Amino acid sequence: MLKTLSHILILTGIAAILIGLILRLMGKLKWVGRLPGDIVIQKGNFTFYFPLVTCLLASLFLSLLLFLVFKFFLRR
Repeated sequence: MLKTLSHILILTGIAAILIGLILRLMGKLKWVGRLPGDIVIQKGNFTFYFPLVTCLLASLFLSLLLFLVFKFFLRR
C-alpha cells in the first residue's frame, strides 16, 4: 500500500512540474488556442471565446498520458 502511495505522490509531483512548464511556455506557443475550429464571436465590446479544438486536443493528450501512467507505473 505504501509503495502505491509513494508512486502516486511522485507522479503527482512530476505532473505539477510538467503543468508548470506548460503554463510557462503557453505565451511562446501562439497557435495554442487559435486552432481552426476554435469559436470566437466579437460584437461591439463583447468577445466570446471557446477553444473547442484546443480542448479536444488537450483532452486527447491528457487521456493518453493518464493511460500510459496507469498502465506502466501503477499496475499491481
